[in-house]
Amino acid sequence: MKLLKTLFLLLFTLQIFIACGQTKNTTFTHEDTLRGSITPERIWWDLKYYELRVKVNPADKAISGSTKVFYEVLKPYQTIQIDLQPPLKIEKVTQDGKELSFKQDGANAYMISLKKDQIKGKNESIIVTYSGKPIVAKRPPWDGGFQWVKDKAGNDFVATSCQGLGSSAWWPCKDHMYDECDSMLVSITVPKNLMDVSNGRLRKVTENQDGTKTFDWFVKNPINNYGINVNVGNYVHFDEVYAGEKGKLSMDYYVLPENLDKAKEQFKQASMMMKAFEHWFGPYPFYEDGYKLVEVPYLGMEHQSSVTYGNKYQNGYLGRDLSGTGWGLKWDFIIIHESGHEWFANNITYKDMADMWIHESFTNYSENLYTEYYFGKEAGAAYVIGTRKGIRNDKPIIGAYSVNNSGSGDMYSKGGNMLHTIRQITNNDEKWRQILRGLNKTFYHQTVTTQQIEDYLSKNVGRDLSKVFDQYLRDSKIPVLEYSIEKNKIKYRWTNCIEGFDMPVKVAVDGGKMDFIYPSTSWKTMKGKSDLKVDENFYVTAKTM
Repeated sequence: MKLLKTLFLLLFTLQIFIACGQTKNTTFTHEDTLRGSITPERIWWDLKYYELRVKVNPADKAISGSTKVFYEVLKPYQTIQIDLQPPLKIEKVTQDGKELSFKQDGANAYMISLKKDQIKGKNESIIVTYSGKPIVAKRPPWDGGFQWVKDKAGNDFVATSCQGLGSSAWWPCKDHMYDECDSMLVSITVPKNLMDVSNGRLRKVTENQDGTKTFDWFVKNPINNYGINVNVGNYVHFDEVYAGEKGKLSMDYYVLPENLDKAKEQFKQASMMMKAFEHWFGPYPFYEDGYKLVEVPYLGMEHQSSVTYGNKYQNGYLGRDLSGTGWGLKWDFIIIHESGHEWFANNITYKDMADMWIHESFTNYSENLYTEYYFGKEAGAAYVIGTRKGIRNDKPIIGAYSVNNSGSGDMYSKGGNMLHTIRQITNNDEKWRQILRGLNKTFYHQTVTTQQIEDYLSKNVGRDLSKVFDQYLRDSKIPVLEYSIEKNKIKYRWTNCIEGFDMPVKVAVDGGKMDFIYPSTSWKTMKGKSDLKVDENFYVTAKTM
């Protein structure tokens, strides 16, 4: 068994080396592999359901509770991996009332020895009991964990955020994105003067004899680990019902009392968002669980059906327009961007963090589409083109596989501009809209790989886009259309690009109409006397020889 495990880890190391040359200067550890790979202790069981019960004690900045993990046995195996990050500790694990032994592998992975024979096709469960003081968020949501602050009235104001860091920062779970639970109970106990808002729908509130209240939230749809959250505060609530593509959708809002009036005005954009995104992407993916916006003490995050908000009730990104065009001040960045993730992150979810672009590129692009829906096609294009000023082209967008590693932050605006470019190649706006809607239908409530998304887009656009994806996702250079004009002929080719790059592009020759040309890395010629201009909707540059 030890030999098999060693060979398994060596295989993952080899995959990382081959697939991710861009990370050759990064050293990954055994911890990274345990966190980011589908280990032998994970692959043999299919996660079905979580019953998460957590008591939050703001006075001590401590939590305690249990996770009941329900799973189906895919093949016989007697060790199960559950993840929990220090300073939290697992205290006890039981199956069918019998206590199990476990040991830590590294800091976060607990390898639990099962006494009962694990038989293929059987449904089983374990209960993991734990407690401690969880990681305190340093810079949420980017460097997350638990955030413990006070509101203006002196009430405790507590929130979690853990993308990248992992939900094992605050509860024991199968902390890998490839396997989502089909549904989940989130039961949170807090001091009686406060309330908890988590994912899904509130089933009941229980007043306990020890001066606390327990809020039971139920998530009916599959949910990824980092999408689960705790938000504790002195909340007030208001709501509305949206008439959507799948019928009536409840939209609930939880804010601090002093911000109620501002929220009632600013959150009008939530239903506007829903209208625009259902147009572009198809029905909201979680009608059964509703939609919530929840005020938190940090900027915000795309927690599924419980989108968190901290943009200070103003348009833009904390009052700034990330595009520099003025269009980004027409709407609230956090309402639009984080809600866009309901389609791209929560509905369609990456299997491996290396493919995080699937979440961020499409959601960055959703900002453009929202702008277009309300202010016109030219406005939307101006917005996405304007975001190019923030692109660094420092390293590839795709990260290293199987080590919980994401690629360049360019996955946001560069990824959005890549998708805007592919729209130009498609050259049919309604077809492009149906492609986006089809993505959310084809991969509804699924975890996916980059290859699946690439193949889908190539097939439905009707052109092999593999070189386009290789260029923009796996390389850091921006293609240059190099050309020269001599004797009424224009010579042109792609340079500063990968071998075989063959993306079509629209150009105007001698002040004429924009039309497609089909450059490659070899010289081609066409008629032209004095000028060539590239359509700025394509994320490329041009230069004369």
